[in-house]
Amino acid sequence: MRILFMGTPPFAVATLRALREAGHTICGAFSQPDRPVGRHQNKFQPTPVKEYAAGEGIPVYQPEKLRDGAALAQIQALAPELIVVAAYGRILPDDILALPPVGCINVHSSLLPKYRGAAPINWAILNGERETGVTIMHMAHDLDAGDIILQARTPIGPEETAAELYDRLAALGGELAVQAVERLARGDAPRIPQDHAQATLAPMLTRELSPMDFTRPAQALHDQVRGLLPWPCATAELDGIRCKVLRAALTGERTSAAPGAVVQADKRGLKLACGDGGVLEILELQPDGKKPMPAPAFLQGHPLV
Repeated sequence: MRILFMGTPPFAVATLRALREAGHTICGAFSQPDRPVGRHQNKFQPTPVKEYAAGEGIPVYQPEKLRDGAALAQIQALAPELIVVAAYGRILPDDILALPPVGCINVHSSLLPKYRGAAPINWAILNGERETGVTIMHMAHDLDAGDIILQARTPIGPEETAAELYDRLAALGGELAVQAVERLARGDAPRIPQDHAQATLAPMLTRELSPMDFTRPAQALHDQVRGLLPWPCATAELDGIRCKVLRAALTGERTSAAPGAVVQADKRGLKLACGDGGVLEILELQPDGKKPMPAPAFLQGHPLV
């Protein structure tokens, strides 16, 4: 099938690669414009989709806008049968949605209707979910609200971080997208309406989510550490220093100490009391302006007891 692909981050590359390797003709790849990076913001980093597509000889388009008519004209000239979207980062206007004869489909990293929005992988972990997955859906005017074609489920490991789950779901999304396109080509792709009453949202992450509140249960704090990797990261203030908490573990211990109190701080490790009487062990952290380090290395210069 002749496909126009739209995506930006590494998650999207997995789907683009899978479609190409399945033998489909990728007539073009739309991606977000390159963004400035570095201290002086004078260098531009190509998006992962742009890098992959350019390396495969796929024409790349990076419009700043989708509603001024220029993008629509480009797509009309490319004449795709189908548009496949994966983490593009922009909402497609109705005139683009209506253009391809086979339609537009989206690869979304949750079990819709749960976790519609920009950060479904993170919010699934933050909310303590034990299972998530990928949904392929027909695109509609409303965000992530279209009819479902296929879904695949996968458990979330008790220690799995959002970064690790991201990679697994990216691969799963590519596999499922290929299956969905095969169903569309055969003309037997289902349309399963979502139960909109069951919809939940997964908004963009912000730094306001970072500070750890030790009055919360140990499990919730462990989920916070896992769910906010690699950005913006959970944070805690230790010895007056703001630290990113990069790895933590549930100890299974119980304590009567006040929430946030130090239960242990020595060469064996750093353990803090939580609001439910549980104990969270900080395994790896990164003080502001420093490199990541094991908690005992931090304690050598900052004894907490």
